[in-house]
Amino acid sequence: MIEKGREGAERLVHVSAASADYDVTVGAGTLLELGRIAREAAGGSRCCVVSETNVAPLYADAAEASLARAGYDVARRIVFSAGEQSKRIGTLGEILEALAERELTRGDTVVALGGGVTGDMAGLAAALYLRGVDVVQVPTSLLAMVDSSVGGKTAVDLSAGKNLAGAFWQPAAVVADVRCLASVPADLFRDSCGEVVKHAVLADAALLDELTARPLTADQLDERRLVDVVARNVAIKRDVVNADERESGVRQTLNLGHTIGHAIEAASDFARGHGSCVAAGLCMMARACARRGWCGGETAARIEACVAAHGLPTGCEVPVDELMRYMAHDKKRRGGGVNIVVPVEVGGCEVRRVSLEELRELVELGC
Repeated sequence: MIEKGREGAERLVHVSAASADYDVTVGAGTLLELGRIAREAAGGSRCCVVSETNVAPLYADAAEASLARAGYDVARRIVFSAGEQSKRIGTLGEILEALAERELTRGDTVVALGGGVTGDMAGLAAALYLRGVDVVQVPTSLLAMVDSSVGGKTAVDLSAGKNLAGAFWQPAAVVADVRCLASVPADLFRDSCGEVVKHAVLADAALLDELTARPLTADQLDERRLVDVVARNVAIKRDVVNADERESGVRQTLNLGHTIGHAIEAASDFARGHGSCVAAGLCMMARACARRGWCGGETAARIEACVAAHGLPTGCEVPVDELMRYMAHDKKRRGGGVNIVVPVEVGGCEVRRVSLEELRELVELGC
């Protein structure tokens, strides 16, 4: 249950990436302000909401009503089947065809209403349709609020692995309403905490300690705390995106836990949650780095303690050979090597290049 906080409480985080400036509005009840925010950020006369079968029945009517109040001509919504299995080129093609059927123009706006899959699919469709139209991201899951809706990464999965085809396409605005989290199933909310922990390890030691002492998986969550935690996570990602929009340098640190995590996720045919896989990958990498002397044992222990406090996995049962098959196709691979993120200390990480043989050794140490 989410306890309601003060009405109208909001936090604004401004992103200033190389290709675009935009605001991330985090609050309680901000979905009602979607139309005004979209109008100020993107303008245009028409818009179309893209969502999925779980989220659309809950929030699409409210989103479209807000957009209509702001003066938008709201086209018939586009809804695809919920789940990572829809994050494929075929679904992307269907969305593009639907946008064309609705005759959206370059001056119009796509509204991505849903979790990370929706944000990726609608964002990539917006990047491709007419060579680029505005997209407003409206994340409804914790994972999407703290991570995927910010920064402009959009992608679909291929048979060889996760997020292997995509584009950078910054949103015109992001509207995160923490009240949407009240409808998120407990297991999905728990899964999303994997990225929250990752951000804390990356850049906020105080937040990691807070999360360990008071996990977000507690029975009672108040809106003001959710707004604060989401905004702090967005600010961490904002700082990285501002410094390195295209992932040529420091933005690679956001992949902390992801090299192994993506392999775990792909090995499960995406049945395991992304946040849970990242959490497991994060702990495995931390243990391996501690055993290599790249970080202290205390650092690995603090990370594992926070992950465990949220009921997330600290390891996996997937055979090393199977993990390596997927990591060989990781999009971060360059030739015979892979860039990994090392948690040198809580609040400080660095990117190191390792060979595939060294990566195998790290995975074995992490297990």
